[in-house]
Amino acid sequence: MGPMKPHVTAVTWTLVVPLKPLSRAKSRLAGAAAGPPLPELALAFAQDTVSAALGCPAVRGVVVVTDDPLAAGELRALGAHPAPDLPGDGLNAALAHGAATARAMDPDTAVAALNADLPALRPAELERVLNAASGFARAFLPDAAEIGTTVLTALPRTELSPAFGGPSRTRHRASGAVELTTPGVPSVRQDVDTPEDLRAALALGVGEFTSALLAGPVPGPGR
Repeated sequence: MGPMKPHVTAVTWTLVVPLKPLSRAKSRLAGAAAGPPLPELALAFAQDTVSAALGCPAVRGVVVVTDDPLAAGELRALGAHPAPDLPGDGLNAALAHGAATARAMDPDTAVAALNADLPALRPAELERVLNAASGFARAFLPDAAEIGTTVLTALPRTELSPAFGGPSRTRHRASGAVELTTPGVPSVRQDVDTPEDLRAALALGVGEFTSALLAGPVPGPGR
C-alpha cells in the first residue's frame, strides 16, 4: 500500500452493533401496512446495516451484540463477530460489553457503536462520518430526527461511555462527545423506528435484504 496522505488519520474501526432478540424488535413498526413480520424486518435491517458497514474501507470488523441465535448465525455469515449480551442489562451495557469484546480482539482499535436499523446505509457515507470522528476522542452523529444518536465513536484507549435511548443526542453532548455535523450522510442518520422512518429509508434506497423482504406490493401512490 502507498503512504497515507499526511492529513488523513490512519484509524481503523471496529463497529459494535446491538440487536435485541428479533421477537421483541421493532414493535413501533406494527401496523405499517400488510408488510412482512416484524422479526424478519428487524433482521433484514441488521443484515443491510452490517453488510454496508463491512463494505466500508475504514472498518476492520463488526461485533454484533445479540442473544438471538438466528440473527447471530445470519450476521456471522456476512462476516460479523456475534457476541452474547452477557450483561443482560439493556442497550448501553450491551454496547460497553461489545466495545470490550472488540478491544479484547484488538487493543488498539477505535470503536464505534452503530444502530442496527440503518437499512439504507452507504459505505462511503459511513466512511465520511468515521473519518470526521477520527479527529476527536469521542464523537457522535445525531439521528435524522435530531433527538437520538446513530453513531457514537471512541478513539483507541478511550472509553465509549454510551448513553443511547430516547433523547441520547443531549446526553452524548453532555458527556463530552463532539457532535459531528458531517454533510451529505443521510443514510447514516436514517434509523427506522416508525412507518414514516421506513418510508424515508426507502426513499434513500435500502439494501438488498430489506429490498427483497419488501419486494411484495407496497401500498402507496403509483401502484
